[in-house]
Amino acid sequence: MSTERSTEEEKAGGPLSGIRVLDLTIWQQGPMTTAMLADWGADVIKVEGPDSPDPGRSLIRYEASPGGPNAYFETHNRNKRGLVLDLKLEAGREVFYRLVKDADIVIQNFRPGVGDKLGIGYERLRELNPRLVYCQASGFGLEGPDAQRPALDPLAQARGGVMSVTGEPETPPTRTFAGFADQVSAFLLSFGIMVALFHRERTGQGQMVNGSLLQSVIATQAFNITSYLMSNTYAGSPIPRISRKMTSPLWNHYKAGDGRWIMLGMTQIGRYWPGLRQALADATGETLEPAEMSVEWIRMNAGELVGLIARLDELFATQPAVYWVEHLRKYDLLVEVVQGYGDLQNDVQVMANGMLTTLEHAQHGPLPIVAPAVNLSETPGRIRTAAPEFGQHSEEVLLEAGYTWDEIEALRSDGVIGHR
Repeated sequence: MSTERSTEEEKAGGPLSGIRVLDLTIWQQGPMTTAMLADWGADVIKVEGPDSPDPGRSLIRYEASPGGPNAYFETHNRNKRGLVLDLKLEAGREVFYRLVKDADIVIQNFRPGVGDKLGIGYERLRELNPRLVYCQASGFGLEGPDAQRPALDPLAQARGGVMSVTGEPETPPTRTFAGFADQVSAFLLSFGIMVALFHRERTGQGQMVNGSLLQSVIATQAFNITSYLMSNTYAGSPIPRISRKMTSPLWNHYKAGDGRWIMLGMTQIGRYWPGLRQALADATGETLEPAEMSVEWIRMNAGELVGLIARLDELFATQPAVYWVEHLRKYDLLVEVVQGYGDLQNDVQVMANGMLTTLEHAQHGPLPIVAPAVNLSETPGRIRTAAPEFGQHSEEVLLEAGYTWDEIEALRSDGVIGHR
């Protein structure tokens, strides 16, 4: 770990202050991995090619207005510095090697083998820095016949099984939100990097970390998939793609009178059914049957179950969602309103726990942004700076690496760094 770090980093501080990351990734999976490290003070240098900027910069559909802030790019690249460097040139690789000697982490998400062809694979870089933690993010993993295939988020959701269990049976296979596989993979990769850093601090030994979109989707469903593999049935919960008309009335969603939906989330049917039955009787004057309910009753009484849920639909439609949440909670029942994204900024629980924060953007002013995803009592993560402009910190990074202004101008003249 170098003792010479940027003034910005020293001022910002954080538990990862002094950790330097060279980030060669694009899109979401890799950039979000390093954004989380940067939230806790790591000095993340985003390295882009002169003619190959991160494509995330061009996603104008995420702009609030023409020329406005790019929510996609800002989310995944906050707290970073930007360097434009041509790794296809030998001189560019020499600059990169010089930076690697003083780095703690290198992360890339090229297709497997591309890093080796460029001369920046793990085996080459570990020669320069044996303490280096090298991370490769991929779509389908580094081995196997499809290792070289390009992969984006929906392909991983499809192949990893999550689409097969999402949605109701009368609907087609359904994706979850866009970026699900990318985001989960980023969380797991950042965890793997931190484990590798912990090992290095104990032993002095660097190592390679790798993870894929496919692996992350499978890991997210660990219990469900394991349950199926052990029993060869979908005995676990949730049973995939079962109609809401045929599942537990206490693990179900209902449309309230104001058009909003409420979600009941009670797995212990025998425990909670009497309370729900009483709550509905007190609210509507109607006492539902059966008097007692169990998993066995649900399995053996399909016709009655469909009729019961249909009646629950009618009863819940008599009052607005907020009424039902307040009323059912009086009976110690577990219920929440299904919220849209716009509701989150007014959710008292979200605000009380700082789950959303504000990014002070030099060009666009204060911007709302999702806060770091985990809380530390002594060293909390912070979103300090906006995503870097293309190559914004190129000179700054190279000056820290020991280059003179004359050498930097020569690199620029030769097309090694800077805009092209």
